[in-house]
Amino acid sequence: MAKRSKKTTRKKVRKRPLRRRILRWLTLGAVGAAAFVCLVVLAGRIINPPTTIFMVQESRRLGGIERQWAPIEQIAPVMARSVVAAEAANFCLHWGFDLDAIRQAIEAGANRGASTLTQQTVKNVYLWHGRSWLRKALETGLTLLVEALWPKERILEIYLNIAEFDEGVFGVEAAAQAAFGLSAKDLTATQAARLAAVLPNPKARSAAKPSARLRQRAAAIADGAATIAKDERAACFDS
Repeated sequence: MAKRSKKTTRKKVRKRPLRRRILRWLTLGAVGAAAFVCLVVLAGRIINPPTTIFMVQESRRLGGIERQWAPIEQIAPVMARSVVAAEAANFCLHWGFDLDAIRQAIEAGANRGASTLTQQTVKNVYLWHGRSWLRKALETGLTLLVEALWPKERILEIYLNIAEFDEGVFGVEAAAQAAFGLSAKDLTATQAARLAAVLPNPKARSAAKPSARLRQRAAAIADGAATIAKDERAACFDS
């Protein structure tokens, strides 16, 4: 019995270092992966995303897309306010998640969306479209990271340049030229509201040929854009 006990002890002694090495490798791998993700997101603070997964998919499907990058300084301030009014009026007041909107979505039976502009930006820049727990978990973590590492103005700038405003038309510069024949910096309040009104369903709505329903929605967005300008809910990006 004593001999067996010694053999068992030796086996345990041999196994412990291997387990520790595996645990150390896993820990280092996790730390390395987290550091890599942080660096990638931090780079997004100054490097414009060259494309997105969705843009690549649409380009293959349509045989090409329209897109032209415009820095935030070259986008009419009313356009930024209109998108915020349409998609997330409390953009400046939260850290990536609008709890009030989430609560309202739950009360409405989840028939309406509650994603913030930050979540939509994260999904489009770093992830793929679709519904899965994995994607949602990644979106949650990346949203918090983006909010911590990017200023609000940068989040909005990237969103305005990657959002689809018409089928195969990405970014507000290409959208303004396609719909109204002018640059994003020259958009009027009405034009900006109409572009914002096509979100989040640009394939079924048109800013250039607005339906009566879209005109009504655009009017509400224009009022909302004016309101957030007055009550300073646009202060984090509207200089």
